[in-house]
Amino acid sequence: MLRTEQDGPVTRLVLDRPDKKNAMNWDMIPMLIDGIRAAESDPDCRCLVITGEGDTFCAGRDLRAGKGAEASLDEVLADDDAYQAIFEGLRTMSKPSVAVVRGYAVAGGFTLAMGCDFVLADKTAKFGAMEMRGGFPAAVNTSILSHLVGPRQALELLLSAGTFDAERLYRMGLINHLADDAAALETIAADFIDGLVTLEPVAVRLTKELHRSVSILPLGEALGVSKQMNALLMASGRIDMAAEIFARAKAAKQ
Repeated sequence: MLRTEQDGPVTRLVLDRPDKKNAMNWDMIPMLIDGIRAAESDPDCRCLVITGEGDTFCAGRDLRAGKGAEASLDEVLADDDAYQAIFEGLRTMSKPSVAVVRGYAVAGGFTLAMGCDFVLADKTAKFGAMEMRGGFPAAVNTSILSHLVGPRQALELLLSAGTFDAERLYRMGLINHLADDAAALETIAADFIDGLVTLEPVAVRLTKELHRSVSILPLGEALGVSKQMNALLMASGRIDMAAEIFARAKAAKQ
């Protein structure tokens, strides 16, 4: 249902319900949360990758697996708290997260891809907030997309009952790298992830924390936070260490 694969510093969470287009049921959601938290707490993990088994990323939450109107309010809130914990875990991770998408990433699958730090996809990928087709809003994805793209673009994506191809999302800036086919996607993903895992973990964590903070601040206040970060780096000796690294690299080339 959810398969965890460890490849050196890379943790992969593979949505593994291909007969259900990898739709997330209420058994898979806690597994996703546990997988994200385990990757975060693993000192050997430097990157989390989320993908789907087969030719589909994820068709969203399995609505037929829900408890329906007979559930109590407490049960409904507990389930939604669990679902939201996936995205809170991704948002606050100190390590980069990457969605590798083939085929359909719709409804909650669209949300899951957008909740990652980076999205890599091939040209077969289709994205869409299919919740609107059922007559209800894509609530969590509304929050995520509204922080990723402009208001007109976000609203178009959220109000559409159809799908958008990967090239459209790539032009919007919602996909980092777009591959021609599955084979090219595998190569691009390997190179991209290899680049991430070579980065210094503390520098990655601080960059992610700073990015989260300054993205919601006016520019003046954001620059003030950046100044404080530079002072911290200087006082900690990190800047001196970097200067030594650059000097050694320059000397090695001579």
